[in-house]
Amino acid sequence: MSVVAVNDNNFASVIPAKGTTLVEFGAVWCPPCKALLPILDDLSNKHAERLTVVKIDCDESPVTAGAYGIMSMPTVIVFQDGEPVEKLVGLRPQSAYENVLSKYMTAV
Repeated sequence: MSVVAVNDNNFASVIPAKGTTLVEFGAVWCPPCKALLPILDDLSNKHAERLTVVKIDCDESPVTAGAYGIMSMPTVIVFQDGEPVEKLVGLRPQSAYENVLSKYMTAV
């Protein structure tokens, strides 16, 4: 599975009621956000059976960004069963995302 781009109009429909979803809040002009994209692609491919990865552009979707209190980019929020459970602000190494996800992803 690959990273899915979403916006204010369809954000709610891509957060599943069951399972783990990683949402990256960023912008096209943000260098750390661009550096995060290969990490997100790898996570999406590595955990395709157990993880949904989506990205949302804060400039194009200010309602959703505001609803989740996004003050800095990139911000990654992990959702479990439709509810936000972890927030990571700023670019982190892939291992940081793996460690957070390992708490929530279940074996298939």
